[in-house]
Amino acid sequence: MELNTLKPARGAKHARRRVARGVGSGLGKTGGRGHKGQKARSGGFHKIGFEGGQMPLQRRLPKRGFNSALRGDIAEVRLSDLERLKTDKIDLAALRQAGVVPAAAKGAKVIVSGKLTRKVILTGIAVSKGARAAIDGAGGSTDAPIPQPKPKPQPKAVRQPLAEAKPDGEGKRDAGGESRGDAATKEKRAGKKEDAGQKAEGKKGK
Repeated sequence: MELNTLKPARGAKHARRRVARGVGSGLGKTGGRGHKGQKARSGGFHKIGFEGGQMPLQRRLPKRGFNSALRGDIAEVRLSDLERLKTDKIDLAALRQAGVVPAAAKGAKVIVSGKLTRKVILTGIAVSKGARAAIDGAGGSTDAPIPQPKPKPQPKAVRQPLAEAKPDGEGKRDAGGESRGDAATKEKRAGKKEDAGQKAEGKKGK
């Protein structure tokens, strides 16, 4: 057997099926595309997941939670992983070299998982609240800042509506319950009535 004499096994290769070339092939006329419709046309393509205008499945299903795009950048480190390391001073480079975190990790955080019985000094590595207590309890230390509680928002002061300034004499009422403006209006009306009565009497006298 030579390389130039190699051939595929009998029945392994088939002739290409020629569609829409007569009814003899079984795929004549419409060429296996059926009758009419978007998929029967040349160039009749729609994006994956398209359901003819109906609300697609990926939008019908409910969404839960939040998946951060940066979740793969921060690797989790167990207390048992720190226990197995031979060095006491641990940073991100030491974790990468030991294979505890992947090489692409941009940071690491120690979580409570396993036990830590020896003294370790962490540099540039975040720690959880429980992991900090475990490290301090074993005599170690970490330079991760202690999270401070957020200050409670102060309630906003409610502004009192300012009293509208009124001109002098308006709005002030005397002992009888009438305001000065009302009394002046009544006096004017009474004076007009007297003038009208005097004019009427003068016309009658003429």
